[in-house]
Amino acid sequence: MKLMPTLAVPLVAALALLAALPARAEVKVALDSPPDMKQSGTYVWAHTFSDYLNSHGVKATEYPRNSLGEESERLDQVSTGVLEVSMSDAQSAGRLDGTIYGAMMPFFLKGPEQLDEALYKGGMLKRINAGTTPHGVRVLDLVHLGLASGIFTTKVPVRSFADFSKVRMRALDKVQLATFAAWGGTGTVVSWSEVPNALQTGVAGGYINPPFVPLLYGHTAFIKYFTDLKIAPSIRIAIASEDWYEGLSDDQRKIVDQATEAAHKANRDWLAGRAHVLKDLEAAGITVIEPSPEERQKFRDASEQIYEKVEMPKGALAAWKAAIAQ
Repeated sequence: MKLMPTLAVPLVAALALLAALPARAEVKVALDSPPDMKQSGTYVWAHTFSDYLNSHGVKATEYPRNSLGEESERLDQVSTGVLEVSMSDAQSAGRLDGTIYGAMMPFFLKGPEQLDEALYKGGMLKRINAGTTPHGVRVLDLVHLGLASGIFTTKVPVRSFADFSKVRMRALDKVQLATFAAWGGTGTVVSWSEVPNALQTGVAGGYINPPFVPLLYGHTAFIKYFTDLKIAPSIRIAIASEDWYEGLSDDQRKIVDQATEAAHKANRDWLAGRAHVLKDLEAAGITVIEPSPEERQKFRDASEQIYEKVEMPKGALAAWKAAIAQ
């Protein structure tokens, strides 16, 4: 009978130890692309991030694309703290707060350098997070998929502004639908998993994406033309659970912040070496079209009407303009 108090002591100590341990032994990193360090800019970011965590004593595990759910499911998981980090589409943040849309508007930014200036020196990443963190989502970084986006088509080469009206485009969302309408064309919203079927059956005749996409996703059999318009930075986002992030110790949060910096640098270094992808497209049988400055300017001029229509919070567009002006 006298043994019971003796047994209770280690039991209490064990419970205290368990309570002191981190709530999560693993940082789950949900991927959004095949694990290809050559072709996928988001995987370069995600792998650098998880590798940094692992090498600094924070266990991180990469989960294959959609193995933890589709885009909307992963957003819910991040916002509720079930999933720590996800490589997600920028629309995920946009549904919580539209400030991020400024990084995606056609012909609004001159290039990746200007985007980073606006995000980090101009304070736009902080402004984005001011809108998303109350919903449980922290945007760690805006991540380049590849070079600036252009127009891919299956049958109709887009050599001029007028040619665009001949193609019904696959649209990602209503922002792209509005863009296509401003350019004199039409579109239909198609989920990414349905894109190959839509392109092969004629439901859609093309899409807007960075140059690497047909190579990475096996679309070279039916994509025949790429118009290198350099429409906008091709970005996705690395998002983290705000509940998880704020629950980290100071030392753990410092490691996560350093991992984010390392991943950001790796992604930008990777982007700087991507010029060869246009030759890769040609080698795969896709004709690369370089529009004249005059034709590109027509797209740019037609795009300006879109900026005021994009659903951003009051003052966000002016903040973006101020951030890029400096």
